[in-house]
Amino acid sequence: MDPILVGKAVTTADGGKVSLLPRYANRHGLVAGATGTGKTVTLMTLAEGFSRIGVPVFLADVKGDVAGLAVAGTPNDKVAARVAQIGIADYAPEGAPTIFWDLYGKLGHPVRATISEIGPTLLGRILELNDTQEGVLEVVFKLADDNGWLLLDMDDLRTLLNHVSDNRKDISATYGLVSTQSIGAIQRALLQLGQQGGDAFFGEPALELSDLMRTTPDGRGVIGILAADQLILKPRLYSSFLLWLLSELFEKLPEVGDLDKPKLVFVFDEAHLLFDDAPPALQQRIEQVVRLIRSKGVGVYFCSQFPDDVPDNILGQLGNRVQHALRAYTPRDQKAVKTAAETFVPNPGLDVARTISQLETGEALVSMLLDKGVPMPVERTLVAPPRCRMGAITDAERAKVRAGSPVGGKYDTTADRESAAEMLAARHVDAPANGGSTRQGNTAPASPAPTGGLQQSVKDIMFGTSRRQGVVESMAKQAARTVGSQVGRQILRGVLGGIFGGRR
Repeated sequence: MDPILVGKAVTTADGGKVSLLPRYANRHGLVAGATGTGKTVTLMTLAEGFSRIGVPVFLADVKGDVAGLAVAGTPNDKVAARVAQIGIADYAPEGAPTIFWDLYGKLGHPVRATISEIGPTLLGRILELNDTQEGVLEVVFKLADDNGWLLLDMDDLRTLLNHVSDNRKDISATYGLVSTQSIGAIQRALLQLGQQGGDAFFGEPALELSDLMRTTPDGRGVIGILAADQLILKPRLYSSFLLWLLSELFEKLPEVGDLDKPKLVFVFDEAHLLFDDAPPALQQRIEQVVRLIRSKGVGVYFCSQFPDDVPDNILGQLGNRVQHALRAYTPRDQKAVKTAAETFVPNPGLDVARTISQLETGEALVSMLLDKGVPMPVERTLVAPPRCRMGAITDAERAKVRAGSPVGGKYDTTADRESAAEMLAARHVDAPANGGSTRQGNTAPASPAPTGGLQQSVKDIMFGTSRRQGVVESMAKQAARTVGSQVGRQILRGVLGGIFGGRR
């Protein structure tokens, strides 16, 4: 397997090539540096390199320029000089196979997950709930599980919250205290999230991981680009979504051990947003996922301004390092320079702490894993230019890429199957007709009317009536999608709870 060219060393006399070995790419990595020093270009060079050897990549486009991966670059003197200086023999402008994604469905195919899949812990983080409010949210999810009410979109959750509010005393007696203040706070947080476009994220069809791990017929890895220029303005939603996606990969991919190349490379841009407000228990779980997910064939690459944006326990697991310039203007900057210098394997011919502040744009200090997983001594490196466009693309170019996407017909149209909102609406319709109550003390379906005898009652229960689906129909629908069933959702959230343990 050919190595991925990162650049050319300028520290050593022979000026050798600096490359990333594919078999060690799942040992994770870090790309750090101040704004404007070349981090994005380095990420694009790495993404192209992975794609050429058949490794899919998923990364966020925070500034709008990563989308340039989809189209060929325009030759110019500066790029030609860098290519000649590094000695890249086969360089030619080209675009990479790309799929655009967008939580809001505007700049790419919609990315959706169901409320049930997200679970109460991550949803509470997205909504910025406190411990008490998150506890009420857990009661709501438990109530939905116990009654078989599917939580697919925000309408389902809003409807269920109204049901809990109407039946608060009975539900509190069964599941624990549920206060009207907490319900109101959750409803207000949902309203705010909906106004920010959150309604578009929750629903079906939900994202399938296999669509992030595509390759082209000629064997190139497809690069998934998440439009995040607006999403980054909601840092909790941005970081929680990527965290959920990483957890899904961790839970659903099989163990494969060490491969010749990763099955997927996952890039976490603006990594500080993931850790800024994460409680210690959550940081511990993230560390656990990062440590273990390499055995699933996934390489995780963090990108941030400062290396100490990533906690030490996770930083120590990032074997492939690219450090762009840092300017030591403030005590915070000086501390970051010292941290970066101490994390590299020393090079006798290089003063790392001084060099970090002297690096030019397009240069970096690089240390990659060599044979047997041993990190190389740090080298001052001229980073290789990507072959794609280093900048934004036009609306017409984006539309052309989307038109040729293999997943457009799958995700561009929403699906709305029967879920909690419809089920609870049916209960309210049925209750007056049957003389029943909609309160929690009567959450089970009302007994069939005695008209027609026991045989007719059993038939209605098994096969349904014009207003209520029967047991047979219900079981068939649930079998079609296991994760949508009560047991499936409980198992899924049990797994996520194991990863993202609550603060209580």
